[in-house]
Amino acid sequence: MAVAKSEKKVEAAPEQYGDVVTRLEQTVARLENGDLSLEESLKAFEEGIRLVRRGEKLLTEAEQRIEQLLVDEDGQEVVAPLAVAARPAPQAAPRATAATKAPPEDDVPF
Repeated sequence: MAVAKSEKKVEAAPEQYGDVVTRLEQTVARLENGDLSLEESLKAFEEGIRLVRRGEKLLTEAEQRIEQLLVDEDGQEVVAPLAVAARPAPQAAPRATAATKAPPEDDVPF
């Protein structure tokens, strides 16, 4: 005796990161609502995992594409990751003056 299954067709993962986040939020809301059966909860959880992985993949791809052109000392264009290019230049630590130095430990006012 065959049992007919009415399975939902799994939707393709969204192509845009914002769409992934929206669907993930909807999935989490369905899970948090508590109205799903165990089987429906497992399917929603699986969809959530797929969406998280898709979102991570989209972010990784975007990170790899984000590059900033820099000019080196010779005037040549150099491609560097944005994270490296966006770092502020190191600054010398401010010198401690008599006004900014902490008083010695034995100089307690009480």
